[in-house]
Amino acid sequence: MQDIKELFDPVRLGAFAMRNRIVMSPMTRSRAGAGDCPTALHAEYYGQRADAGLIVTEGVQPSAAGKGYCRTPGIYSLEQIDGWGDVAEAVHARGGKIVVQLMHCGRIAARINKDDDSEIVAPSAITANWKIFTDTSGLVDMDAPRALETEEIAQVVDEFRQAAVNARAAGLDGVELHASSGYLPMQFLSTNTNKRTDQYGGSVENRVRFSIEVLTTMGEAIGFDRVGLRTSPGLGFNDIDDDDPAETYGTLFDQASTLGLAYLHLVRNKTPKVDNYKLTRDRWKGPLILNGNLTAAKAAEFLRSGGADAVSFGRDFIGNPDLVERLRQGVDLADYDEDRVYTEGPEGFTDYPVKT
Repeated sequence: MQDIKELFDPVRLGAFAMRNRIVMSPMTRSRAGAGDCPTALHAEYYGQRADAGLIVTEGVQPSAAGKGYCRTPGIYSLEQIDGWGDVAEAVHARGGKIVVQLMHCGRIAARINKDDDSEIVAPSAITANWKIFTDTSGLVDMDAPRALETEEIAQVVDEFRQAAVNARAAGLDGVELHASSGYLPMQFLSTNTNKRTDQYGGSVENRVRFSIEVLTTMGEAIGFDRVGLRTSPGLGFNDIDDDDPAETYGTLFDQASTLGLAYLHLVRNKTPKVDNYKLTRDRWKGPLILNGNLTAAKAAEFLRSGGADAVSFGRDFIGNPDLVERLRQGVDLADYDEDRVYTEGPEGFTDYPVKT
């Protein structure tokens, strides 16, 4: 059996006292019910995986305007908050910890996926050269966004604050800001999506302003030690690009390091422009959760060397609700059904067997 004992050591990240260093990474699962509410299936799904030291939920929109994909849940209506309360209760009943990942998709959206008349907004009116899935038409082109007016940005920032407050009201342990994968915070950060000439565009100090304001307002509302940040400098997903990600994210990490956040959640990525793990180790001062196609042995190696404080696994948690125990006992991991990752219903969601 591999020596991976470091995975099972307790650790504290901010306010989160974790019984092991295994984090369940956020993964879109597209099972929201009517009104973009989490359902009893969500409570079962996350409750099944509560042995993780920390669960980070799928991306959750902080407002109707933040929705981009079909069947993703929100956390801005009373019904949604109640649904997340059931999720929190299911996880806590098994001794787990869970934070909600707040994901405002910005320009990564199709109007056909929205159930209301909310607009698609972004830092600049630049359409993403990418496709998005819809239930009615399959893959379609992204719709054109409207550029946010300067005076509107404070309202968007406040939507994140209110979402963090709602998360705590639901009993969730905290929040994680999704500033990766080409979504709204990353759109403000990146030079190909931010062509603004006000205080939110141009210089690197201006482009990091939105993310820092969001982190600050959420931290002031619920405690900075209950707020995490997810990034992946250099990632090109969803038609995102930055001229100098080392400068951009180095500045972001310098400023975010002063806030006392619970953690930075890094998706490892090495490109000709940046080795984002090295950049993070050089510039981020705080707890680090590391993600990025890690094996158990490689994850333990990072923990052993002090290269990370915790490690996150995504797809392994889909087919293995008992992943922590499987790793602990050296039990082979089960495969997952790729065809049912984003479909509706319990199949491929809550019906994977426990083997340990």
